[in-house]
Amino acid sequence: MEAVAKSYNHRNQPVTALAGVTLHIPKGDFVAVVGPSGSGKSTLLLTLGGMLSPSHGQVFLDGCSLYDLSPEQRARLRRKKIGFLFQTFNLVAYLSAIENVQLPLFLAGMEERDQRVKAESLLERVGLADWLDHKPSELSVGQQQRVALARMPANDPVVILADEPTGSLDPDTSEDVLDFLQELNREGRTIVMVTHYPAAAQRAKRTVKLVSGRIRLDETISTIEPARDGQKDVI
Repeated sequence: MEAVAKSYNHRNQPVTALAGVTLHIPKGDFVAVVGPSGSGKSTLLLTLGGMLSPSHGQVFLDGCSLYDLSPEQRARLRRKKIGFLFQTFNLVAYLSAIENVQLPLFLAGMEERDQRVKAESLLERVGLADWLDHKPSELSVGQQQRVALARMPANDPVVILADEPTGSLDPDTSEDVLDFLQELNREGRTIVMVTHYPAAAQRAKRTVKLVSGRIRLDETISTIEPARDGQKDVI
């Protein structure tokens, strides 16, 4: 992110969600984004993922400027390179667990037989081998998040964006989710995780703190380059 700002109007009042944020995330990093509610964390994540155009500034992935692409080109890039994990799971209610995991594989044009083989393997990896044909309404909250967890790496993304992935989970399932994210990171994937939970943030390699849409430079931030006069904060 290069000097990214995002503003909008709420009830005829201007709101600044991001205020000139510059954030560099190298390949293979695991970054936790923390801060109070309303500080711009989710806005930052959606902007990084090519889903929310900034008011100003640029966002690059592997040297490609996301918002210089057309919406269709961005969608293809997301499908190829980015995996998402949300607190609300975003499962398709009328699809079974295995069909939900197959969905990104179907969109990528994979053969149906190969889709099922890969989806089964991913669901087994998160402990749902016996729940393949259950719909979301037939699964517990923790099991639904495991389905979302299995779906996330289905397209072999190089970047994973996780928004409060443990927010609605019990402690044991939360630990399993964080273990899986660390495992994916060890495989070389880059992870950016928004979280309110200090224990979750401690699993990351470094922490970025947002306050009122700005990166706050304090003792909780590691690997930081202080801003020089006339420049934005650089992480």
